[in-house]
Amino acid sequence: MHTLVESDLVQIWETGTRQHLLDRALTVLMAAFPGTSRDSLASLSIGQRDACLLAVRQQLFGSLLLGLTACPACSEQIEFSLDAAQIPIPSNISPVHSLQAMAFANGTIQFRLPNSRDLAAIASCRDTTAARNILARQCMVQYVQDGVVIPAENLPETLILTLATEIEQRDPLAEISISLNCSACTHRWQMPFDIVSFFWIEISALVKRLLRDVHTLARAYGWREADILLMDPVRRQFYLEMVTDG
Repeated sequence: MHTLVESDLVQIWETGTRQHLLDRALTVLMAAFPGTSRDSLASLSIGQRDACLLAVRQQLFGSLLLGLTACPACSEQIEFSLDAAQIPIPSNISPVHSLQAMAFANGTIQFRLPNSRDLAAIASCRDTTAARNILARQCMVQYVQDGVVIPAENLPETLILTLATEIEQRDPLAEISISLNCSACTHRWQMPFDIVSFFWIEISALVKRLLRDVHTLARAYGWREADILLMDPVRRQFYLEMVTDG
């Protein structure tokens, strides 16, 4: 994994501002894993993708993730934290190509784990049930019942629910949840954690701060952006303080 530097983050942000959140995840990973094609990264299961993003984020900002959310019962602002060091992150980022199999009373289903392309296909779907059904049918490779191959569109609702549960168990990092407790009203709930949006907010905030620093130093000294970004952060901060004090 390539260690991202500030100039990398500026390039990631510049590219990602024009992209959907799903594409932003791949843009980050392409910079962090330069020897891996975008196609290969898009083929990673969602759990694999998010594990890689957690590893990149941990390298940049450390393992502790801190944030705010609102209590769904009383709207009180709640602080939450997640320690990425406690999440088992696999070192292998090769896409999961092997077929998964699930047996039931009178047949079997062969399927694969959802990837970024599958999520892109349902990105505009506002109905969560319809999105789940589309995703399940996309990931189903073969459905055999009583020795007869059944088309994906005929997959019954009960099996879709079972398949969704099976996929979640086989790709556990695809859905990370944080247990929260509201001190104001004692409401308890599980909050889904989206590393893609969380990490992008962090990258965006850091880059905007960097660009403000570049603006300040370029105006004061006439230095190029590339030279300012390559400067050691401690030395750059010293120059910024001199400009402010002066």
